[in-house]
Amino acid sequence: MALAGDTVRLKCHFRTFEGQSVEPTDVKLTIYDSQKQLIEKFILDDSHKENVGIFYFDYVLPNQSEIIFEFSGVYNNKPILVRDSVKIQFN
Repeated sequence: MALAGDTVRLKCHFRTFEGQSVEPTDVKLTIYDSQKQLIEKFILDDSHKENVGIFYFDYVLPNQSEIIFEFSGVYNNKPILVRDSVKIQFN
């Protein structure tokens, strides 16, 4: 479990159905609270790219119990996204 106020590296790997890495365009990171309400949205560029199809973003966790993060983009003129969550603890 992560701590509120700490920095975490959110990461995703965009792939085809066959598991091949792909390069989406218009990559964004959207952060939601546990009620699916928007907290923040970021536009990502090549400075957030680790390798083909692998993007990351260093994010300071808010004082919430959980966040949901969503990396999205466009590949072959279709939306592609990865979504996950982080449980947050306040100590």
